Amino acid sequence: MNSENVQTKWGQFIPLVTVFFFWGFVAASNDILIPVFKKAFDLTQGQSQLVSLAFYIAYTVGSLIYMGISLLMKEDLVNKIGYKNGLALGLGISALGTLLFYPAANTGSFTLMLSGLFIVALGFSLQQTVANPLAIALGPITTGSQRLTLAGGINNFGTTIGPLVVSFAIFGSSAGANTEMSIESVKIPYLVLGLAFLLVAVLLKFSSLPDKPEAVVEVENDTNASRSSALKYPQLIMGMIAIFVYVGVEVSTASNLPAYMESKLGFLTQDIAPYISLYWASLMIGRWTGAVGAFTNDISLQKLFKFLAPYLAFGVFLIVNAIAKHDLTPFYVYGLIILVLIAADILSKGNPARMLLIFSSLGIAALFIGMTTSGMTSVYAFTSVGLFCSTLWPCIFTLAISGLGKNTSQGSSFLIMMIMGGGIVSWLQGYISESIGIQNSYIIGVACFAYLAFYAWKVSGILKNQGIDFDKPVSGGH
Repeated sequence: MNSENVQTKWGQFIPLVTVFFFWGFVAASNDILIPVFKKAFDLTQGQSQLVSLAFYIAYTVGSLIYMGISLLMKEDLVNKIGYKNGLALGLGISALGTLLFYPAANTGSFTLMLSGLFIVALGFSLQQTVANPLAIALGPITTGSQRLTLAGGINNFGTTIGPLVVSFAIFGSSAGANTEMSIESVKIPYLVLGLAFLLVAVLLKFSSLPDKPEAVVEVENDTNASRSSALKYPQLIMGMIAIFVYVGVEVSTASNLPAYMESKLGFLTQDIAPYISLYWASLMIGRWTGAVGAFTNDISLQKLFKFLAPYLAFGVFLIVNAIAKHDLTPFYVYGLIILVLIAADILSKGNPARMLLIFSSLGIAALFIGMTTSGMTSVYAFTSVGLFCSTLWPCIFTLAISGLGKNTSQGSSFLIMMIMGGGIVSWLQGYISESIGIQNSYIIGVACFAYLAFYAWKVSGILKNQGIDFDKPVSGGH
């Protein structure tokens, strides 16, 4: 590590996190598109979840294309073209995807809409590959995970306002009276988004971001020194499944929520946006709490901020919805549920395996409450899943790549590939809901959390056998 690299390089980090914002903005906005497309194209619930499937499967396809090109070049693609060029290229690909929304809206083509989302996410795949390690490199390695958490918090700021902005753009300010929207109203917001992609690509291209940041190579222990591939580590293999089901339950809980609120509670499509926003804000609430370590090493201040940060993030959600002129009264009670998050965070003591076990168990409890109650109690239960998902990415990621040494970056790319779980699990829940009902279909999420709890228990023994002590604070974000 460079001796000058003693603190976070905020001048470089701040421009970088704009791409994290985009990932969240678009991903959460899909939850607004799903009910819109379902009505406009007369789709079943299972068919409507093709939106999530097309979006998240693109991460896997993008990773495979990246690996294939690198193999043909006999050199890593990003190392060849540079990190800034990699980000600019990824943003350019995403911008091309938004262009398809124009002919798709004009012709009323669901296939073209899906193709546009697929290409947008294809660009995101390359951006993810570049931006995650770059965020770690912009400062001391000891606070790299906190920078990823902070970037994850910015990501979730995007997920918080994305549904509100897109809903406003589609339905307009008089959403309550606008029950018959035209599919053509989708094209303008996504063309504007494409322009934003291009502007940020130019910004990053001419920013002071390093083109080839200094690589950090972990010291390997004797147990793992002879392993030539990341796939030879059991913690990674099981971790890949864990990432798949984690992103799956995170995305499917939100993407199936509109159908539940419409069919069981009588909500109008355009009135659901604040609750989708609350779900994604819940992830922001948890991740802002985990980012505290990036700002101060003072233990007393960290304890204070771990109580203040989640409510500050909750305040952002309330302010954004106040600006959007939504009634805030239904959301104040959520402040009490946040206390559960804080208590769980304290009980975990920063141990990633313990945190994964506790938060997965709370996720199971939240889903069961949502499945067995009715009215707003069930809605709050389902949205609280966002709170308990908020810490899972850093826990899984840390456990999965622990001890990989020189294979760490390869292992990271395999984990990013498994983001496709967001689409597959969402589609599976939507498909199953047609047989057992939308509320009961959340049993799929229970199964996902159950595997995560198992992984938390199993990986502890695996890593101990390799002589790895991971009983320390970790963080990160998707």
